[in-house]
Amino acid sequence: MPDARGDPQSIHQNGLLSALPLDEWAALEPNLRLVRLKVGRLLSDVGETFDSVYFPTTAIVSILYLQEDGLTMEVASVGSEGMVGVSVVAGEGVTLDRAEVRHAGYSYVLNARLFKREFERGGYLQHLMLLYFQARMAQVAQSALCNRRHSIKERLCSWLLLTQDRLTSPEIDTTQDMIANMLGVRREGVTAAVKVLQDAGLIQGRRGHISILDRPGLERQACECYGIIKREFARLLPDSAPPQVMQSGQLLQLVPSR
Repeated sequence: MPDARGDPQSIHQNGLLSALPLDEWAALEPNLRLVRLKVGRLLSDVGETFDSVYFPTTAIVSILYLQEDGLTMEVASVGSEGMVGVSVVAGEGVTLDRAEVRHAGYSYVLNARLFKREFERGGYLQHLMLLYFQARMAQVAQSALCNRRHSIKERLCSWLLLTQDRLTSPEIDTTQDMIANMLGVRREGVTAAVKVLQDAGLIQGRRGHISILDRPGLERQACECYGIIKREFARLLPDSAPPQVMQSGQLLQLVPSR
């Protein structure tokens, strides 16, 4: 494959696709389409089946469960390290959750039937995807524990860090309403947590944006779930991790992982 890791539209920006050997990549490449995903777009909803699977490069997709009280709650998120459409090859194909674009950006799209066909051939693609499914299941399980045991402030810190890991900018485009939907809590709780973090000089919030000013400080305030999820993905999928975020003064710079 051509080396174009600096290009946000490059195939190298998705860790799963980039990790494929040349022969398996060649089988997928003619059928991949690059699309731009807008914030709020539903890629699937509860009870639906996927017509396509998605391999984000710069987009971030939230996997949401719907609660009985009408609130949503994010149980996993997918960025350049993963794919959306696990149910195509895991289970009967009908989704129990909602996949919604949280951060606008690019993604590669592949017909679900073609993906399933290549998966069932075995080979490294199947091995890689099974490892990814295991990592996703660990993320969902950890999210369930986190939602029950940790404060809104701790969960917000972890959510901001996981989001920042997938972005190429210190700015996170989001609103307090969106964060409340992701965490499955009332907006008032998010407002209070944001104020605490702002007063501590860890973040700066303004309409539609949050800037991370002190990442190490934010990591100290986050619950352990952030580190657990990150380490599990790194353990299972060392070749598909997103670029590493490093601190440089008060700004964040992205350093390619390879």
